[in-house]
Amino acid sequence: MWKNGQMTDISRTGQDGHITALGSSVASDLFQILRDGRPRTRTELSAMTGLARSTVALRIDALMKLGLVGPVGDAVSTGGRPSSQFAIAASGRVVLGVDVGASHVRIAVSDLTGRIQAESSERIRVAEGPEAVLTWVSGAAQELLDQLGRSPADLLAIGIGLPGPVEHSSGRPINPPIMPGWDRFDVPGWFHGTFDAPVLVDNDVNIMALGERELSWPEVDHLIFVKVATGIGSGVISGGILQRGAQGTAGDIGHVHVARGADVPCQCGNRGCLEALASGPALARDLRDTGMSPESSQDVVELVKGGNITAIQAVRQAGRDIGEVLTTCVSLINPSVIVIGGSLAQAGEHLIAGVREIVYTRSMPLATEHLQITQSKAGADAAVLGACMLAIHHALSPANIEEMVVGAPTAAKV
Repeated sequence: MWKNGQMTDISRTGQDGHITALGSSVASDLFQILRDGRPRTRTELSAMTGLARSTVALRIDALMKLGLVGPVGDAVSTGGRPSSQFAIAASGRVVLGVDVGASHVRIAVSDLTGRIQAESSERIRVAEGPEAVLTWVSGAAQELLDQLGRSPADLLAIGIGLPGPVEHSSGRPINPPIMPGWDRFDVPGWFHGTFDAPVLVDNDVNIMALGERELSWPEVDHLIFVKVATGIGSGVISGGILQRGAQGTAGDIGHVHVARGADVPCQCGNRGCLEALASGPALARDLRDTGMSPESSQDVVELVKGGNITAIQAVRQAGRDIGEVLTTCVSLINPSVIVIGGSLAQAGEHLIAGVREIVYTRSMPLATEHLQITQSKAGADAAVLGACMLAIHHALSPANIEEMVVGAPTAAKV
């Protein structure tokens, strides 16, 4: 395994205690080194791993046959024939990312670095049910692959984000409140007849956290992404790893109790939930009580952009309520960055100012000394990019690379 600049335990033993005959873990370790995008020669890889150059050459050949690694030119010659360099073949294979929202679906095909190669979207209500939504996804995905001159065999993995709770281990939505007909639906199983690729499913806020980090904060290992829209939720990245918790509900801050709203009913059946006070529909409801007529988060945003003082004050208070819950998160997780996204974040600094006001006032100084609270930079792209990254992280994991090398038709010759 390649870790902290050192190759550790490069041989992997099988269940019977013997080293795997193909040395597939070696191929995986070499690939993990090359994932940083920097080209290297066989000699450099040999020096880094302690492996014989001939062994490195065999493993590189195996990775090239899988379309994961490719030559990128020659190194500078020191007198003899220049040595070939190798790097990850970003465009050798592809993944599919799918962002399913309450009223839209967006899909994208990306290379192995997360660069979008083609995308498509459609106005489809998730309430139409899984068959209608996923039938469109399957058809649109095939069209994108055809457009790129790709076959389904080029697809390494599919990542999908859904607007509700998901049991990540099975890919099944669990009691999603705005997704009638989706409860415990076998989303991965739906695709198995069409695409021979693993399907990873997560809730939309988790994939937004992955997308935001990939695009804007790649060096940050401790980040909380908060989506404020029809609902409120968060994606938590700690130690560089997305945290899902025991049942996949980590980050569900929308149903944390806020004292100010003790008597306000929430759709979950409780009272005083953050979502019942600070979500887009909650703010629209409160503004209608003042004589205005907003129906959605976007209507609230438009009122704020138009300078409506009552709407601005309501959004600022929503930020304070969110900040109250995030103060506890800061104490528990100690993030470096809190990113505010979702449709209500388009209200600009008014929402974020309320969050900052409470978090910076009530948190311990050491926890907030370098804490950044900022608006999403990825915006509407966060979800589909995050879905691609969900697929990429799985497809390029050491265990999966090892499995691919072992299963390759030419593996016996490697």
